[in-house]
This record gives sequence, structure tokens and C-alpha cells, in this order.
Amino acid sequence: MDLIRAFTNEQLKETLPVFQIGDTVRVYNKITEGSRERIQIYEGTVIAKKNGGISETFTVRRVSFGVGVEKTFPLHSPKVDNVEVIRRGKARRAKLYYLRDRVGKSAKVKERI
Repeated sequence: MDLIRAFTNEQLKETLPVFQIGDTVRVYNKITEGSRERIQIYEGTVIAKKNGGISETFTVRRVSFGVGVEKTFPLHSPKVDNVEVIRRGKARRAKLYYLRDRVGKSAKVKERI
């Protein structure tokens, strides 16, 4: 068990981005296409954070061409290059799944001052 814990501690990122539920973030995701590697940006609202340690994930939701799209990113993955906070959101819940049913202005999260 100690061997597994040592391996997972080695894989953890030292500098973690500080963001919360409701924040609008820009995720820089590494995409490998054949032998080439590029960075793809995915921008949206954080609607969920789960678990802790090596298995910590966060879900980002955006509306693309009128269709809601959600992506779940592992926080400590080497594929996630950077997470940049664009806007701080004020949320009173741990999970913002109710945004899935909303359209237009009601789907926005108020800004935290």
C-alpha cells in the first residue's frame, strides 16, 4: 500500500490552479494527433468538482452552437496543461447541475466581487 501511495504522490502536480464551482475557466488541453501535439482551449463554467488526491476531476460546461457540451478533466493529468480563471462566479451549491435545464440569461452564474 505504501508503494502505491508513493507512486501517486509522485504523479501529483505541485502548483494547482485555484478555482471554485461557478467560475468561468479556460482549460488548456494537450491534444496528440499522430506525431504532432497541440494545445486546444476549452472555455466554460465549472459545474462540478469531485474526489481528491490523484483522482480529482472537474467538469466544465459550455454552450456550443446552441448545444450544451460538458467535459470532465482530471486535475492532475499531464494532458491538462493550464487552467486559467476568466471570471469568478458566486455559487451557493457544490454542484451546478441545474444549469443543464436553463437557457439564456437564467443559465448564467452571478459574478463574485
